[in-house]
Amino acid sequence: MPEHTAEPLLHVCQRCGACCRWEGDVCLTEEDITAIAAYLHLTEEDFINTYCRLQRNRRGLSLIDAEDGACIMLQENACRIQPVKPQQCRDFPRRWNFPGWEQRCPGAGRKEDAQP
Repeated sequence: MPEHTAEPLLHVCQRCGACCRWEGDVCLTEEDITAIAAYLHLTEEDFINTYCRLQRNRRGLSLIDAEDGACIMLQENACRIQPVKPQQCRDFPRRWNFPGWEQRCPGAGRKEDAQP
């Protein structure tokens, strides 16, 4: 019987920020907190007090939302902490995504050589 191989996930980020506007938690690991705080030139305590909240499931910390509901780190469709963005964000969409992401993400189904 031939082995079943999953189709590769086609996705090329268009830097539109749509994934940063989806409702939910941007979960932070301890490593994320350390890296982001250092990048923003804050103590970990100041970073947590300014930019974090308890996750909805109460199992850890999450980034707070901006007034419009987007991630607090989204500025003009760009991540202000791009070099140290949370692991959850780095894993999108291959290791983490949300139901319906393909309809909201203009990069879904795109190949590297596809023109925007």
